[in-house]
Amino acid sequence: MSPFVSKTEMLLKIAALPYDTNLRGFAKAPKGKLPYIEDDGTVIADSTFIRWHIEKKYGIDFDAGLTEQERGIAWCAEKLLEDNLYWILLEWRWLNAVNFGRTADLLFKKIPWPARPAIEAVVQHKMRKALHAQGTGRHNPDEKLVLAKKSLESLSALLGNKPYLMGAKPCGADATLFAFMAGVFCPQFDTPLSRDAAHYANLAHYVERMRREYLDGGLQAAA
Repeated sequence: MSPFVSKTEMLLKIAALPYDTNLRGFAKAPKGKLPYIEDDGTVIADSTFIRWHIEKKYGIDFDAGLTEQERGIAWCAEKLLEDNLYWILLEWRWLNAVNFGRTADLLFKKIPWPARPAIEAVVQHKMRKALHAQGTGRHNPDEKLVLAKKSLESLSALLGNKPYLMGAKPCGADATLFAFMAGVFCPQFDTPLSRDAAHYANLAHYVERMRREYLDGGLQAAA
């Protein structure tokens, strides 16, 4: 449901660090958002700060072997995903009637029916307000699609025929790229990008390769 949670889990997988997942911890989120981790009593919120915590505490450099220029490119790719494409995906998932129905069935199924419609309406209002304040919500649908496609075209060109974003082995930005592309191509949600996946074949193949290597019988880092 959250590319930032998926990003954090993939960082832990790449780092081969054991962890337990708590699906009931949202109420304790220090910034009111997921993800956050608790590591030996220390709580760290936000996927980027979690990454830096992992690197500092466990002596892991996710970008080992990259030049300073390559590190800069990897960081820019992450920010394109997190600060640009994210908002467009957010709108398609939370404000599209069909997709929101599927989201609500996953997130709100345990809420008693008399209360559920009101809660769903509040959530959608908050999403719409956030999108308008950020700016993405002010664009018309065609403009959003142009921006989203430009992002994917750029990422597809950057990946090229390499196995990972920056070359022969995964770097920190690969956790982010995987998380967002898994969201883009998620079959449960219908978006213009998921319907147009054939135009970004290398990104779709990348998601499947990362899934095989780290999630489906590859490196098993989860405790």
